[in-house]
Amino acid sequence: MDSSISKDISELIFNKIKEKQVELKASYKASKGQIGHFFIDDLLPEDLAKQCFDLFPNTSEMRCLKSIREYKYVSAQMDKHNELLEQVLYAFQDSKIVSLIGEICNIDSLYADNSLYAGGLSQMAQDNFLNPHLDNSHDAERERWRVLNLLYYVTPNWNTDNGGHLELWPNGPKKEPIVIESKFNRLAVMATHDKSWHSVNQVKVNKSRCCISNYYFSDEPLKASDKFHVTKFRGRPEDTFTNIILDLDASLRMLVRKVFKKGIRKNPHVYKKED
Repeated sequence: MDSSISKDISELIFNKIKEKQVELKASYKASKGQIGHFFIDDLLPEDLAKQCFDLFPNTSEMRCLKSIREYKYVSAQMDKHNELLEQVLYAFQDSKIVSLIGEICNIDSLYADNSLYAGGLSQMAQDNFLNPHLDNSHDAERERWRVLNLLYYVTPNWNTDNGGHLELWPNGPKKEPIVIESKFNRLAVMATHDKSWHSVNQVKVNKSRCCISNYYFSDEPLKASDKFHVTKFRGRPEDTFTNIILDLDASLRMLVRKVFKKGIRKNPHVYKKED
């Protein structure tokens, strides 16, 4: 990976966030009591953002996750894809950007994740969805707390009617969500803790919503009440039967983690780099 190009991209990202720092900090502070979040549009030059979309891998080159919980395509093995995508993804891990977002969110210890545990690329095509869920509370080794989710959307002309938008459920997945549209060239940042239910509504069109994502971790949880938990899914408010199944699923997986601290198998969604 060409580090000089990544550095140039990180400078672009840093300068854009820095320019909007005051209003982003206000947005996060206003929502912090429930699910802290902010978003920033036109993050990178339009031609560079469009290039990211043009170079996004086909779904056949990605791992399909299809179940009652979710239906989407993901990849963390960045060396299988165009180098520019890796450069943009890792630009968000530049120490200056991590520190700046830490200032905006008032988080003292904040770390990017070089292994891309649960991060990387995601693509959602027609009928794909992600049910309301809480993210796993920790990193792969259960050493640090997962505290921020960074989602950078790169599909041009993605509008409201397309679906595939981020939903935050500040009052739990039985109430109305806050919808953050997956607009082209938008970076959305959201807090992850034991109350940060979120989802992606179903894609309604024959197009793909493409996203470059990172998680940031910390030495401490965002909420003092937070305890270790596995990823927990729920159905949408009207899906009573799905809720019953997914509650049982989460309970069983949590029981396994009480016996096997790091799980029975390693999560395959990490960047396996060659030595």
